[in-house]
Amino acid sequence: MNLILLGPPAAGKGTQAKRIEERHGLVQLATGDMLRAAVAQGTETGRKAKPIMDSGKLVPDEILIAMIAERIAAPDCGNGFILDGFPRTENQAAALDAMLAERGRRLDHVIEMKVDEAALVDRVTGRFTCATCGASYHDRNHLPKRAGICDVCGGTKFTRRADDNAEAMKVRLAAYREQTAPILPYYRARGVLSTVDGMAPIEEVSRQIEAILSAPSRPAESVREC
Repeated sequence: MNLILLGPPAAGKGTQAKRIEERHGLVQLATGDMLRAAVAQGTETGRKAKPIMDSGKLVPDEILIAMIAERIAAPDCGNGFILDGFPRTENQAAALDAMLAERGRRLDHVIEMKVDEAALVDRVTGRFTCATCGASYHDRNHLPKRAGICDVCGGTKFTRRADDNAEAMKVRLAAYREQTAPILPYYRARGVLSTVDGMAPIEEVSRQIEAILSAPSRPAESVREC
């Protein structure tokens, strides 16, 4: 089973991807992490991407697609994968479909995590994480049970993302609306797009996603390549 999770920053994609990984034996593929790993390992893709990344430019689509193709061929992706952070444009979506078709694979589901932007800004501006284990907390609705001590690992150091503020979040949301949201019609036309309420509690979002994943798959003959 091959999936894409779509949604703006802080919609909860990472949290849900981890849950899907554990329940279905899939592998989460975050393109940013994959690029950094490819550069660190000195792979062919990494060698091509490094000077581009060092210059601050965007890595070309063909390099990203080649990197994903290389990664999904690994044994741990045998059961499928969850793409997070890719595709971001319709051209990337079409290129991904073509690459998968060449390898006898396809996307089974594209899941949009729909959010209320005002509420999402409020959610983001109060969040912080344990510096040791990464457990998530929030100033207003999820503080550690003991002040200054992580519930999970007992750590006492916490961090906040530099861009977890209202102004930065509004910029990130605008970028998502302009750059990534336009690919939703592409996947809707292919019959693979589903939407869940990204503002619901984590367990409810997981329930909605599981309902989608357990539904019958679309017939193979309904797939149309670009």
